[in-house]
Amino acid sequence: MRMFVLNDTNDLGVAVAEMLSIPVAPHEERDFKDGEHKARPLVSVRGKDVYVLQSLAGGSVASVNDKLCKLLFFIATCRDNGASSITAIVPYLAYSRKDRQTKSRDPVTTRYVARLFEAVGTDRVITLEVHNIAVFQNAFRCQTVHLDVRKLFVPVIRRLAKELPLIVFSPDSGGMKRAQLLKETLEAVQGKEVGFGFMEKRRSRNVVSGELFAGDVKGSAVFIVDDMISTGGTMLRTAHACRERGAKAVYVFATHGLFNPGCEALFNSPAVNRVVVTDSVPLSHQTGSEPHAKIEIVPVAALIGEAIRRLHSNKSITDLLGDED
Repeated sequence: MRMFVLNDTNDLGVAVAEMLSIPVAPHEERDFKDGEHKARPLVSVRGKDVYVLQSLAGGSVASVNDKLCKLLFFIATCRDNGASSITAIVPYLAYSRKDRQTKSRDPVTTRYVARLFEAVGTDRVITLEVHNIAVFQNAFRCQTVHLDVRKLFVPVIRRLAKELPLIVFSPDSGGMKRAQLLKETLEAVQGKEVGFGFMEKRRSRNVVSGELFAGDVKGSAVFIVDDMISTGGTMLRTAHACRERGAKAVYVFATHGLFNPGCEALFNSPAVNRVVVTDSVPLSHQTGSEPHAKIEIVPVAALIGEAIRRLHSNKSITDLLGDED
């Protein structure tokens, strides 16, 4: 096995390698003055099972397109140099939100990205919490592995809820299945019923509307869950609605903390007690600054490392996927 970690996701990659008790294989990355770049392994990959880790969130240093190209080119050169198999570990998979046509002549970018991975010889793609798992699985013709983070969130939710009644809440109807599965996971662990709710959201030409609110949150600890936080506007809108209806505490949970410009309002609002994300995206990827005091980070290295261990030894990964029985 060879595990390569591209520079933009170095901390997470090193943690995964430590979980596997293997060294990170050396590689070279060079950027040229005209904007081109190259990356290559510095050890032989011939006959090896190669794992390449790179998260694809754009930031102030490198765009999502730069990171995607670098990852694709690195996979291609490993294929050209005789790798036996190549697995792309992409904790945050860019363009997964653009999975269907919502306007006339819209691109279906998720499918195009899948074709790019296939074209360079990728055998398997591992990711965490894509926007729509069915679209992800159908877009790729190579093997896909969608790791589930619900079990990582459960102990954090139980600690934060304390003795308050617990409500899992979706900020829009599209995320109801995600919230429902988290609710069921919590109920299985706690042995008692967990509340559920959702809020209506419609977006057209970047204008958000919809006021329907379903669920009784009065006196409860509300946990709003989504796949990602970009500017945090959707989460903050839902948090305010929960507070107006008597929620005792409101916590925001997401797998991917993109935290693009505008997210400061989420952190500064008294409506939100805490924001919990994983380290699938380096929190300094936008500004290079330290995480806000309101953010709590849940590490995913153990989950990714265990998936790699089992895949490499041809063992079952079913309990890591979060599939329904």
